[in-house]
Amino acid sequence: MHLVLAIDSFKGCLTSAEANAAAREGVLRALPQAEVTAVPVSDGGEGWLEAFHAAKGGAYVEATVLDPLMRPVRASYLMQGERAVVEMARASGLTLLRPEERNPLLATSYGTGQLVADAVRRGCRDILVGLGGSATSDAGCGMLRALRDAFGEALELLRAVRFTIATDVDNPLYGPEGAAEVFGPQKGATPAMIDELDRRAQAFAFESAQRMGYDCSREPGAGAAGGLGYAFMQHLHAQRRSGIELLLDAIDADTLFAHASLVITGEGKADAQTLRGKVPAGILRRARGHHLPVVLIAGQVEDREQLLAAGFAQVECIHPVGIPLKEALRPDVTCRNIQHLLGFLKSFLLFTPI
Repeated sequence: MHLVLAIDSFKGCLTSAEANAAAREGVLRALPQAEVTAVPVSDGGEGWLEAFHAAKGGAYVEATVLDPLMRPVRASYLMQGERAVVEMARASGLTLLRPEERNPLLATSYGTGQLVADAVRRGCRDILVGLGGSATSDAGCGMLRALRDAFGEALELLRAVRFTIATDVDNPLYGPEGAAEVFGPQKGATPAMIDELDRRAQAFAFESAQRMGYDCSREPGAGAAGGLGYAFMQHLHAQRRSGIELLLDAIDADTLFAHASLVITGEGKADAQTLRGKVPAGILRRARGHHLPVVLIAGQVEDREQLLAAGFAQVECIHPVGIPLKEALRPDVTCRNIQHLLGFLKSFLLFTPI
């Protein structure tokens, strides 16, 4: 058997590589003769750089930029010839702030603009930006200000750069499904803050449309990363792509899946939202083109019947029922439970058509 492991990070617990390593150990305990290929995966958020580095190589470049509260921080991006791969969360991510510091009225995407500017100065003319895990809801104003500060009158230099944004989010910039309303609470926004952030985003979009003659604020993905998706599409003519689809192309998943017997994917929490462009859904779509069964594992499972109806061969929670959340978030416990679950792979496969 040839098994492909393509498990996303378990947020705040395991990286994609760590989750894959645990799964690999469990698989080989059950099937010592199996051929196992593990590929780090990401949809544009956590682990984006590592996934692209594993797929295509390249050199990490470090720069001192400003975090969401305008404090200096070291952040890296990946250079692959004239292409730069940027993970916006490295400069403007929620993980850079302590819980008590979260305030999207103050948080800025300025540091992401600095990473982009650094890549352009080094000759990159194809910039791929992963949008995910942001602390911000500034509609990308901070990022645009950083680019103006970097290039001044030479801003036309950016017209020669091709921008692609990678996101699993299809929300518009503002409104009931917009960046502030949907994602603001997890960034520390109160109801009053959400109203103000939504008002600011709408005003910025109206002013931009009046001046530029077109409006990207309702485009799918405009609300990604607190509206950073909008700024890239409206002001830098970026193309939006599914993050997992971009990565699957980079690893040549069609060739990989053509020689596989089974795919195991996963994430921290699997539910109906999984089907809206997240890593496991992208893998399922691609694998079904090769008539491959896909097993989904997760630290928490909801909407199991909906996931099975979508095409997953099996959907399994790695943790025993009733485990305390604090315990379930421990990396050693999560690794052990992934190994334990997949250690029963022989009986597992009895119910998975191959």
